[in-house]
Amino acid sequence: MRTYLKDLTELPGISSREEKVRQYIKSKVENKVDETYEDNLGNLICFLKGKDSSKKIMIDAHMDEVGFMITKINDDGTFGISPVGGVDPRVIKSQRFKIEGEIPAIVNSTPIHLDKDTSKVIKYENIKVYAGFSSKEEASKKVRLGDMVIFDTNYYEEENFAVSKAFDDRVGCSIMLDIIDFFYNSNERPVYDIYFNFATQEEVGLRGTGVAASRVKPDVAIVLEGTTAGDNPENTPDKWATHLGNGPVITFMHSGLVIKKEIFDAIVETAKKINIPFQYKMRTAGGTDAAQLAKTLYGIPAGVISVPCRYIHSPQSIMNLKDYENTFELVRNLIIDTYFLSKVL
Repeated sequence: MRTYLKDLTELPGISSREEKVRQYIKSKVENKVDETYEDNLGNLICFLKGKDSSKKIMIDAHMDEVGFMITKINDDGTFGISPVGGVDPRVIKSQRFKIEGEIPAIVNSTPIHLDKDTSKVIKYENIKVYAGFSSKEEASKKVRLGDMVIFDTNYYEEENFAVSKAFDDRVGCSIMLDIIDFFYNSNERPVYDIYFNFATQEEVGLRGTGVAASRVKPDVAIVLEGTTAGDNPENTPDKWATHLGNGPVITFMHSGLVIKKEIFDAIVETAKKINIPFQYKMRTAGGTDAAQLAKTLYGIPAGVISVPCRYIHSPQSIMNLKDYENTFELVRNLIIDTYFLSKVL
């Protein structure tokens, strides 16, 4: 388990630029699934035939991470950037970046010796990214407008915790690869046909999943996410959305969607049945691809299960590895246990 998590989080892949992530996943599922195909938008769909093909299940996680694009090359050789997805500018001062996954860079930050006002929030129009170039002409030979910019972060693991960028949602992609491995190594087949959708462009408006689902036409879906924990040391418990170490997060409602009661109840009952810890997402801000699925075709019902991650959409996010393992166990049981499937299909 967690064979792929480090590699996945360290790969570059902002929305619409997930090609390295997609290529890595394709290389790891080769000969393990019955069919793999990529659609016009960039979703990667992996099909695993079940014992019974009368029903279709989609498991979905998005490949893209939040990041930036180069939107200006300044006369002094620095760059202006715009966010791709929701990134608070307060988390990027003095941070290390990589342009196109290769060129190291750093974000400007005024030392406190020169500006005592620590209440200021830097605006994107005032951010300059320095990559060692001294002029626009020099910089333009290496960097182009529209180039991808990501946080330069390495995966780190210690005891029960991991730290990295892009847990939202490479953690979901990693769990799906683990589940594919489970079926491959056990030489078993799922109850029904399963389509694993590694989705594109979730962070910029839930763009990919609906396109993939229109092709697959699943009867039900399970969306996997890395979700905000909110149990930051400075926050009181009433502001926590979830808590590290309390198990997989089961969503009953979020922005744009109320989860169908039968699906929500069946996920909860399955977690109780296999005796793993779980928690509810106690704040409803934010959304997932499940909201897009509800508007696709005639409406595709979906459940949402997440791994809680502290400080998501930042260079350093923290995850409890026990939460990852329990989320894997919950999802695995949902698709092999006729209890859940009988309740939702």
